Formats: sequence, structure tokens, C-alpha cells
Amino acid sequence: MKNILRLFILASFISLTSCESFLGDNENPNQATSATPQLVLPNALASSANLLLSYSTSAQWINGYTVNAGGYGGWGATVTYNFTTSSYNGLWSDTYDDLINYQYIEDQSAEDPGLAYYNGIAKTMKAFDYAMLVDVFGDAPYTEALKGTDNLTPVYDSQISIYQDLVAQLTTAIEIFTTAENANAVGSSDIMFGGDMNEWAKFANTLKLRLLIKMSSSSETSSFATSEFAAMNSSIGFLTDDALLNPGYIATSGKQNPLWERYHSNAAGSLSGSGRSAIPSDFTYAFYNGTKLTDQGRGYATYRGYPTGTPKGQLGNLVDNPAALASQTAWYVGSGTGADATNSIGLLKGRTADFPMMLAAESYLLQAEAYMKGYLDGDDQEAFDNGVIASYRYLYEDISGSTSTDWDPETDFQLYLDDNEGEYLVHYELASSPEEKLEAIITQKYIAFNFINGHEAWADFRRTAYPAIVNGSSNPTLTFASILSTSTRADDLPVRYLYASTEFQLNPQNVPADINQFTSTVFWQED
Repeated sequence: MKNILRLFILASFISLTSCESFLGDNENPNQATSATPQLVLPNALASSANLLLSYSTSAQWINGYTVNAGGYGGWGATVTYNFTTSSYNGLWSDTYDDLINYQYIEDQSAEDPGLAYYNGIAKTMKAFDYAMLVDVFGDAPYTEALKGTDNLTPVYDSQISIYQDLVAQLTTAIEIFTTAENANAVGSSDIMFGGDMNEWAKFANTLKLRLLIKMSSSSETSSFATSEFAAMNSSIGFLTDDALLNPGYIATSGKQNPLWERYHSNAAGSLSGSGRSAIPSDFTYAFYNGTKLTDQGRGYATYRGYPTGTPKGQLGNLVDNPAALASQTAWYVGSGTGADATNSIGLLKGRTADFPMMLAAESYLLQAEAYMKGYLDGDDQEAFDNGVIASYRYLYEDISGSTSTDWDPETDFQLYLDDNEGEYLVHYELASSPEEKLEAIITQKYIAFNFINGHEAWADFRRTAYPAIVNGSSNPTLTFASILSTSTRADDLPVRYLYASTEFQLNPQNVPADINQFTSTVFWQED
């Protein structure tokens, strides 16, 4: 791994000093004694936001959220899926870089009851990072990882054993959040929940639910998931509000909201290259404009030019895809351009907006699946409806977290029901079988995740085959697979990424061999 060549403490400080305005002054970054968990935590969390964005944007080129705009070339593996070991090196190394910080916090707080909450947060966020890594790479260094020069060639643990231990670590973290005695308040070091341990417990419990839902889909881990569901502490609850993070984003290069920086403009107002080269897909847009479903509320809040003026196309179409909008990205619905762009509702709310780490919509829809399948006791219909409403609520909130008087989630949810009469993907009560109910839940997660968490949306598709596509179709509203795909699968899609080339250079005796992006599935995808 790239990070194993770095001294453990030095790596923490390199990361620590990369975001000075978020952490305050550190007069001597070469002395490990000044790297307290209180100082490392906010930067680690900010790094996790950037990491999540990288996982999301990588996946959304595969799952239909973004496609190539006309007028741009050099797409290569993005449209062919002909990945190499260099394709996703950054995801691999950046994940381990972030994990080093959490491991440092966990080690430094392990024997100090006053730092118990820091220990719980570190365990939770390690599970957050590791789960994303396993979801796209499979087996990974785990038990021997994050030890710096003590182990430069860590063995690879099985993806199942990693997931099982992540669940155990989350259980321990939840116990810390709810029962720790004599623990010091975290306060401003916590840039996600402001030191609210009840919210951290719910976040960890919701993350645990996410992992168990995936494990329940595999014959190898379903019994483990069932037993863990049975032992779940129902009094903890799950997220009912979006988990939002803000280290103090400012309108300065590299310190803006990372989603804005990547898809709207830099601090000087120059339009983002990512925002200019990407447009929505016909497949995803069809869930808004009436082709599949009609969603006026989220359509207007998500896409500039909705319902007829948004450029959209098909992945791999290098001839007929329209160009991006001349002065805006398709996902910004505010007014003004460049440096004069105003704060807004929708996805790109502003330069200093909070970053979404986990949506309440996901929490509710995970619960709906667990209730529907009998893993937990609860009302799946109610959870489903709450999940869709929560999706509206997030989109309708402005940069301050307030919902504009011009946008009402409950009213527009009712409009959504009225516009889609007879559609079980919207009217959950019309789903006539467990499979139709699952399709409705996952389809609504796909819509809620649009441009927010492409990683989880792609994981859901690989796990459930929803939202439904037509294998081999060339109709852009029936599949999000690239028309230039080299995949050997019936659905013309990849199922994973390849291990980083640095692993073959630095840890060749342990990195798994003969991995293929079309046939080497992650354990919870059994096809």
C-alpha cells in the first residue's frame, strides 16, 4: 500500500497540516506529542467527506447519474469499463490515508476514559471507510494494516471477515456512545454532530444497518446478519435527520464545499471541468420527466432546465450527446454564474454548504427493507413514505438548513403520489409481492442518492439488480450501461475495481491475483 511507506505519526501530521483553517495553528507539525485526537479528528472527518465524494463520483459514471457531455474526448475506460490497475489508485491510497488518522485517534484514546467518545467516533468512521473500500475492491489489508513500518506487507483479509468485524466495531462504538462514563465532551472537534453522542449512536446504528442489509443478501453471511439483527438495540434508533458535515467551508480554493468545488466553480468563479464535461443520463432523468415516473418537485430542485431544457445523454455516445450548458452545470438550480452564483436549494446549495455524509432518506429506506423482510419489527410502508419525504426535505433545504416557504416536502410528496397513480414504485401499498416492494425501495433510494451517493446506489444495483434495466438494450432510458462497453456480462456492466498498481509493486506476495472487473464479484453480489 502507498501509506505503508510512511511513518505512522508523520502521516498523521501530513494530513493534519493539510487543512489549517479547519484546525487552527500547529506550530511544530513534526512533533507527534502535539497531535492530540482533538486536533486530528476534524481533519479526518473533512477528509472522509472528500473520500466519500471520490467514491460517489467514480461510481456515478457507472450507475447512470452522469454521462459524457458532447464536445469532450479521451474518455477511455470511463466509457469502455476497460479498467487497469491504475484506474482507481487514488481511491485505494486515499482510503488508507484517511484510515491512518482514525487509527491514530483510536490508539491515542484507547486507554483514556476521558477520550472514550473519540475512540467511538474513530471506530465508526473506520467502519465507514473500510466498508466503501470492500464494496469496490473486495479482500483488503485489515488486521495487519495501519501499522506503519511495523508491517510493510500486510496480508489481505477476506471481505466477509472484514465486514463481520466492522459490525462488531460498530456495536462497540454504539456502547461507548451510550454508556461511557467520565468521557470528556467532544464539542467543536466534531464537525458533523457537534459532539452530540446520541446522533453518533444513531449514525453508527444506521451504518450497521447498511452493512447488515448487504450481508443479508449473501448465502455466506445471511445467518450472521440475521443473528445481528436479532441482537440489535432497538432503543438506539436510526438517523431521522441528514448527517451533514462542515469543517468551516469558505470561498477559498480547496476549502469550499467539495461538491461545489468539483461540479460548479472554483473560488475565483471559473467553471469546473468536471461540471462542464458531465451531463445527466437519459436513464436517470426518466425518473423525473414522465418517461418512467413524474417527479415535478425533485425534478425542478435537481436539474437546471427541467423538464425540457436539461442536456442529457447516454454513456459512451461520442457523437450525439449534447454539450453541457454554456455557463452552468446541469445540477445547479440557482441564479447567477461563476463567482456571482447565488446560494440555492437542490444539490449544489452554495460554496460553504454542509456536505451530506448520510441521508435520512437512506436511513428510512434501509429500515423499510429490514421491516419488509422481517429482519426488524416496524412498518415498512411508513418507513418508505418517510424516506421519500426526507429526500424532498434535503433537496428543499437551503444553505442554512431552512426549507424555503416556496418548497414544501409533504405537499410535493402528495403531488408525486397524484402524478403517479397506479405506480407501485411510488405507491408502495400497490406492490403485490416482496420483489415489487424491494424494487420500489431500491428505486427510491436510487432517486434519493442521485448525485449525492453514487457509491451506495451502485452497490444497491449490484446487490438487487434495481433500478431495473433491460440487458443489452440500446435504448438510453432502459439501461445506463455504456454503448461502448467491453463487459462480458449480460448487463454490460462492471462489478468492481481492480487493485491499485502500487499493491503489485509494494505488496506483490499478498495482493490477490486474477481479479477481473466483470467476473470477480463482491461477496454480497451473488451472480
